[in-house]
Amino acid sequence: MDFPHDLLSLGWDEDWNALFTPHRAAGLVPARITAVDRGRCDAHGPDGPLRAACAPGLAPCTGDWAALTPGDPHVAALLPRRTAIVRASAGRTSDGQVLAANVDTVAVVAALDQPVNPGRIERTLALAWESGARPVIVLTKADRSPDPAADAAEASAAAPGVDVRTVAAPDGTGLDAVRALLTGTVALLGASGAGKSTLANALLGADRLATGAVRAADGKGRHTTVRRELHPLPGGGALIDTPGLRGVGLHDAADGIRHVFSDIEDLARGCRFTDCAHVAEPGCAVLAAVASGALPGRRLDGYRRLLREDEWARSRDDARLRAERTGRHKQIVREQRRIYRERGTREDRR
Repeated sequence: MDFPHDLLSLGWDEDWNALFTPHRAAGLVPARITAVDRGRCDAHGPDGPLRAACAPGLAPCTGDWAALTPGDPHVAALLPRRTAIVRASAGRTSDGQVLAANVDTVAVVAALDQPVNPGRIERTLALAWESGARPVIVLTKADRSPDPAADAAEASAAAPGVDVRTVAAPDGTGLDAVRALLTGTVALLGASGAGKSTLANALLGADRLATGAVRAADGKGRHTTVRRELHPLPGGGALIDTPGLRGVGLHDAADGIRHVFSDIEDLARGCRFTDCAHVAEPGCAVLAAVASGALPGRRLDGYRRLLREDEWARSRDDARLRAERTGRHKQIVREQRRIYRERGTREDRR
């Protein structure tokens, strides 16, 4: 078997090798895209790092496996992606922006020098679950928190079924436990100032990435990472560091949202109506859990908000979805007005 052993540490395997067969027959060579910049790519081929131009019509992303022309390298084709982290584009189009491809583990990174933000964690986890990769949560700067264990418990409450680890990268506290979770190709996702680059340097065993201080006023960073870049990890696998995400817009992420809120999805199976919207319906198991304190109301609010946002994003280019969304919104408004009217009538009778 013609197997590019120099690419094994970056994730090349028998399945990729089989997919590459027709490209090999055409005289092309395999490589993994390590960074993309203005129509050109940095890549790692069988003979090491190289710089390649991109053929028209291709949109390679960090983490892609590509077929390159030898000699003067050009990206001639991309292999099908196994996974892809996609967020909503910042513009008015409904297209998604691919942040990284062929990722096995997504590390959702948050810093403990600021209060834990469960809503931000839930949103980023939805992006991670939807990608097809396995998410984990890494809470950095544990040395700056008065109670890292309580912070980890709060993050866990927002992430059923997801491993949570705390780490203080400067002295390595918790780093071995984090490293054990990060398998295959790992992508770091989080806001600016979350400590992604510091964590990446600790995992890489060298100060390859620039780091910077955060503003004391709001804890926000200064975007020391300016592009998505893939680095080989010392023990095998690869690490993709990404610029800080100011906003995490969801793009066609309904399955990811259901993963994040699996506790609500489980409760919903006990609702009287199969199409229960968990607003004011009789026999709603989700509302009953909120009333009893078994489910935080904040969590139900976050679930509704992310589903609405995702549905709106999908409806931008789908007339049928737009009509359904408008109809459901009107129905909810009518139901809420009815409840307010009845409540007012009961109060008047007292």
